[in-house]
Amino acid sequence: MAHPRMYEDDDPLLAKVRSVCRDFPECREVEAWGRPTFRAGKKIFTVYSTDDEHDHSLVFKPEPGERAALVQDPRFYAPPYFGPSGWLALDLVATPPDWTEVAELAEASYRQVALKRMLRALDGA
Repeated sequence: MAHPRMYEDDDPLLAKVRSVCRDFPECREVEAWGRPTFRAGKKIFTVYSTDDEHDHSLVFKPEPGERAALVQDPRFYAPPYFGPSGWLALDLVATPPDWTEVAELAEASYRQVALKRMLRALDGA
């Protein structure tokens, strides 16, 4: 059963998320569960999510040592489905996002799932 589409292509926040993610080596955008997911090859590293409680969020896999600090910040929360696996979401609407921070979170998530050749390309090696 196909999921209903949960986003609009002309969403300006989605456009910013796309601009952050698209330059990672071998990044692909794939719609899954009605949402845009960004993948390093086949592995998801971020999801652009919209739901009833949090209008627009970036779901990402934080570095293990960073998760505890991030959850102390009210902008971050454990998202449904992904949260039990250690993922977090950053609410992009409650407070205007710092796009440098968003890019750093997306890159850290990408680095956890990317293949070695992708990481070498990212690091310019």
